[in-house]
Amino acid sequence: MTEHRTGTREEWLEARLQLLADEKELTRQNDRLTQRRQELPWVRIDKEYRFDTDDGAASLADLFQGRSQLLIYHFMFGSHYSAGCPACSTIADGFNGSVVHLANHDVTMMAVSRAPLAKLQEYKRRMGWSFPWASSFESDFNYDFNTSTTEEQQQEGILEYNFTTRDVRPMLEAGDDSPVAEFAAMTGTDTAGYLRESPGMSAFALEDGVVYHTYSAYARGVDAMWGMYQWLDRAPKGRNETSLWFRRRDEYGDR
Repeated sequence: MTEHRTGTREEWLEARLQLLADEKELTRQNDRLTQRRQELPWVRIDKEYRFDTDDGAASLADLFQGRSQLLIYHFMFGSHYSAGCPACSTIADGFNGSVVHLANHDVTMMAVSRAPLAKLQEYKRRMGWSFPWASSFESDFNYDFNTSTTEEQQQEGILEYNFTTRDVRPMLEAGDDSPVAEFAAMTGTDTAGYLRESPGMSAFALEDGVVYHTYSAYARGVDAMWGMYQWLDRAPKGRNETSLWFRRRDEYGDR
């Protein structure tokens, strides 16, 4: 017997219409926020960044692949990882289908990680992905866009992330049974090593040969990119998370 409130079709429809009004207002608010994102000032990037790609060495401008817009997902795959972050991997599972559509709308979308290119290519083959993925190994790119930190910075305990500071000491001191420790083990490193990488996304524009940074988001700011969570938010029990439940898609076994 369900413990959830039940009702008639008429009661459901009345409640649904009330919810619909709020959903429409949320949609309008999201449209306003989207407009404000596009109105942010563009910041010219003069620093030279070098990346390793399937096509060889590339500059940031090269990553646009002839288009005027570039969307980068900062994928947590440190140089010391043996596999990509499971959370980033669930997000990236949705990239393949989007890349081709964006490419035909003047937008290049790709992932960038600190791990050497050979590691990324091996993991990409394992996961069956085809989206472009560049390595920023030995580049300042991840550090400058606040998705990687050094051991020395981490030892200070207070780091810059998501346009503020965060105290990482509680996570570093969490036990081996914590979700962070479990994720770290799944990437082949320890908690400290895992936490030296963070997720995010950044947007860039290329105009008259000049690259501009236009937008970045971190933490829950990339929540909308989790395709599975958008579905779960509409499922009867929602996200319903009491423990770390998801895995890389090739680790679930037969279900």
